[in-house]
Amino acid sequence: MKKPELLMPAGNVEKLKYAIKYGADAVYLGVVDFSLRAMRKGELITMENLKTAIDTAHKMSAKAYLTLNIFGFNSDIKALESCMDKIADSNPDALIISDPGIMRLAQKYMPKTPLHVSTQANILNYEAVKFWQDIGATRCILARELPIKDVAEIKQKVPEMELECFIHGAQCVSFSGRCLLSDYMTNGERKANSGNCSQPCRWSYKLLEETRPNEYQEIVQDDKGTHILSTKDLCLVKHIKEMIEAGIDSFKVEGRTKSLYYVSAVAKAYREAIDVVLKNPNTNMEPYFQELLKVGNRGYTTGFYLGDGEYPSDGYSYDISKGLAGADFLCEIWDKEGDYYKIKTKNKFFKNEDIEIITPSEKFVTQVIEIKDLNGEEQELANTNHELLVKFTKEPKEYKWALVRTVGIKGGVNENQRCECS
Repeated sequence: MKKPELLMPAGNVEKLKYAIKYGADAVYLGVVDFSLRAMRKGELITMENLKTAIDTAHKMSAKAYLTLNIFGFNSDIKALESCMDKIADSNPDALIISDPGIMRLAQKYMPKTPLHVSTQANILNYEAVKFWQDIGATRCILARELPIKDVAEIKQKVPEMELECFIHGAQCVSFSGRCLLSDYMTNGERKANSGNCSQPCRWSYKLLEETRPNEYQEIVQDDKGTHILSTKDLCLVKHIKEMIEAGIDSFKVEGRTKSLYYVSAVAKAYREAIDVVLKNPNTNMEPYFQELLKVGNRGYTTGFYLGDGEYPSDGYSYDISKGLAGADFLCEIWDKEGDYYKIKTKNKFFKNEDIEIITPSEKFVTQVIEIKDLNGEEQELANTNHELLVKFTKEPKEYKWALVRTVGIKGGVNENQRCECS
């Protein structure tokens, strides 16, 4: 079987580094104004540091794809054209595009750069793939509405075209993400297809009958309201073999706005899962699914991939809108001072508590045996957002990339989510 590319999101420079270190073959990243995600945290990727970010990926032996996948108005085209020299100088390995006008600009200013057609182009059939191939694209990112058997047929009909498919992450209730609900619900202030979606599909809704003002009825009778538009997250880790056999060249993980822990843990799980399937296609994938339960999710589903073009009726997360993680991310390790590790806590933990450490090459349970503040005063508790010194019974080899989380999977999460990926 041919080894597929593992493509991870790079929401900022730090996440880019961790995604690659934890197993990504390539990352996709966007700059403000021209991609479909508005970033808010960390060292954001801008026109000023774009070249540095892409150079960093290259130095780490990974590819970097730049997303220019907004649907552009005249003002966007003018703004983008004024930036094309900087974009060309940054030397991305490909541009991800959905707008034919932006594609023309790319071909004018960067004629040798490969062009990947965004999932927003709603590519569902081999004739559409041939169309994009005829006008210069080298890869199509297929619509998430396709079953695997259709993907395999597309690859058979157009074998020379690279195909990319989503394998994991949040899904949009609209067709291939082309949604106007956010625009409407925010009076045009949060445009989904300009990178600033307010995610109204995750809101809780109630029913109001117009002759009975202020009498709100639950659409489903529970105490949380009903998230009638909120889909479960995609998880195809148990179907890597079928996806490789279908001829998919790149496995894409959604999540440029997700946390550094999410990106790292998901990259590690899929890196290891892909590698083991290539060695033994019949390997049991359950352990890797269990790993993915430890990151934030709204419950898992296989989406359209295993069906015949129909979304499963149990593919919606009616009870929750925010992703819940099976394990709490406790801290990342910043540095080492003697036998102690310098950390900044994300969630509190206690002295003598068992914790789990993951690195790009390791995963093990150890115990917190000492906690001190930066003045050397001993502590019983590592409280949230505190910078501290911590000592473990077992130490990580790659401590500069180590992440710390709670052990196991919290009660309830496992049983609620197991069935969707089996």
